[in-house]
Amino acid sequence: MANKILRVEDISISFSGIKAVQHLSFELEQGEFVALIGPNGSGKSTTINMISGTYKPDGGKIYFDGKLLSNRDTIAQRSHLGIGRTFQTPKPFGNLTVFDNVYAICLQKYDFKTSRKKAGEILEMSSLMDLANTPSSKLSIEKRKWMDLARVLATEPKLIMMDEVMAGLNPNEMLSSLDYVREINRRGITILFVEHVMRAVVSVCTRAVVLNEGKFLYEGTPTDALNDPTVIAAYIGGGNKNDA
Repeated sequence: MANKILRVEDISISFSGIKAVQHLSFELEQGEFVALIGPNGSGKSTTINMISGTYKPDGGKIYFDGKLLSNRDTIAQRSHLGIGRTFQTPKPFGNLTVFDNVYAICLQKYDFKTSRKKAGEILEMSSLMDLANTPSSKLSIEKRKWMDLARVLATEPKLIMMDEVMAGLNPNEMLSSLDYVREINRRGITILFVEHVMRAVVSVCTRAVVLNEGKFLYEGTPTDALNDPTVIAAYIGGGNKNDA
């Protein structure tokens, strides 16, 4: 029986009376690569904010690696458990080099020597070693997103929630970035892929969970999801499914 790394049960959250997510439930098995998709405003980023500890659900339960998470958990505590996430707009230490951005995260767990070794290994795996001494503020959008992922890898996550890592990339950058996230998944890390670029979703994800207006709408393969009449209707109402 596969290990369920994440189980979301009936979670809801409202902001100023507006129901952002309503009674949402879904599961991820260890090692899966699953998309969380839906039109703009459907609750995708809000959902990963609840899982990461940024937002506290009004109701429902979240289990991670068999443990019931508490609303009292801090973001750092969730990270220590193995929950990692990227951001739509990466937020590196702009005054530090690429190496030092990753090294600083490694230092939270290891001594200086071990941290330097681990940071180097992560940069090699991330194809960023040639940019190790480059200030992060000088990176392209693509490489800044890669460094954001490298920083998450430095926390040694079991789950990474990727929030629009393909946004703003040209076709060639997207192909190389898809290779990168595939390699992360091949190393046994579960991925929840919040993405608007459907070509990317179909390319790398084995399953898609679709939200609409803060509610669960559909679950299945990405291709089946994008051909489902209810999903098509949601995207037509909320945006274009090719770029929404």
